[in-house]
Amino acid sequence: MTTHSLGTLVLVAVIAVLSPPLADLAGRRAPVPLVVFEIVLGILVGPDVLGWAHDDDYVHALSQFGLAMLFFMAGYEIDFARLRGGPLNRALAGWAVSVALGVGLGVLLAPTAKSGVIVGIALSTTALGTILPVLRDAGEVSTPLGNVVMAVGAVGEFAPIIAMTLFLDGRKPGEAMVYLTAFTLIAGVGIVVAVRGEHAAVNRLADLTMQTSGQFAVRLVIALLMLMIGATVALGVDMLLGAFAAGVIMRILFHSGDEERAERVTVKLEAVGFGFLIPVFFIETGIGYGLKALTSNWATLGLVPLFLGLFLVTRGVPSYLTAPDGVSARRRRAIALYAATGLPLIVAITAIGVDRGTLKASTAAAMVGAGMLSVLLYPFLALKVSGDTRAPQGRQEAAESW
Repeated sequence: MTTHSLGTLVLVAVIAVLSPPLADLAGRRAPVPLVVFEIVLGILVGPDVLGWAHDDDYVHALSQFGLAMLFFMAGYEIDFARLRGGPLNRALAGWAVSVALGVGLGVLLAPTAKSGVIVGIALSTTALGTILPVLRDAGEVSTPLGNVVMAVGAVGEFAPIIAMTLFLDGRKPGEAMVYLTAFTLIAGVGIVVAVRGEHAAVNRLADLTMQTSGQFAVRLVIALLMLMIGATVALGVDMLLGAFAAGVIMRILFHSGDEERAERVTVKLEAVGFGFLIPVFFIETGIGYGLKALTSNWATLGLVPLFLGLFLVTRGVPSYLTAPDGVSARRRRAIALYAATGLPLIVAITAIGVDRGTLKASTAAAMVGAGMLSVLLYPFLALKVSGDTRAPQGRQEAAESW
């Protein structure tokens, strides 16, 4: 490891420590998502501002682990038993409208049909892993609003990954479908084993090692996460699909038995994810962002607010319209704002387009910049319009009043 890599990792660790108190301080006046400070401070110490930190292979590799953990936690947090039926069906309908709008607008704006498809898929994403910490900190995860946003976010994160695999991996759609089906079978076997197994030995080991250096439950999670990511890499499927599937399997495994055990495991996973790996991804996103490339061209800079608005049009409006009956206009606006929040998949999708020469680097920078602004602005506005000034207990008591 080079001195530059070590110095950057030290700065990442310092930023990770400073971000929570800064968010708490700012939250006394207005609720600001924690990821805002992680990204902004990453930009500040990055090469285009202070030049103290640099994005290299070591930092990027650790960041990718953070991204995988972010999608794992998204899959782990989703209670599909609560969301199946109406919420998921409405979310799927909303995403179908979103991707149609996105591709249509992308083809209209982009110079080629291929680049238009890339832009369209990027516009149809929702960063569930990003808004999940915001929902948790606001005490909204288990409320009706949280259920709707979780369904919208799950579809807006899962469906674009499928679209990426079918249309953006360089293979013919039929061939890509074969590999995607193979991974689905692997994930399906894991889910069936988790649902139908007794898991007495697993639960016993989890209990015995919960307070020891063994930490069997955490080690099992990491092993399954690596196994599922390895399966996606071997099949040429996006690794985020494997991370998401691993989270779903682990939730079924640990939440099907003793609730107290499930809570203890969840606390430990959150400590590993949100305490260590996930902040690295957001901070590294800020460090690696090409701020000078974006601001050196007024035309490129002008694309940022355009894409920011298009996120709201393509994801926010359909989610607003497909919200459950009886939802107040205030809550519909919050759902739309959460749905329009995107970043991780936008980075991945635009990177594919740039690598293949079908998307201009300037367009990709503008889309990523808009994605970063969506993380900075939309959750904050959603908290404001949804009435986040109440305490978590107050939100629970008012959960039935939409």
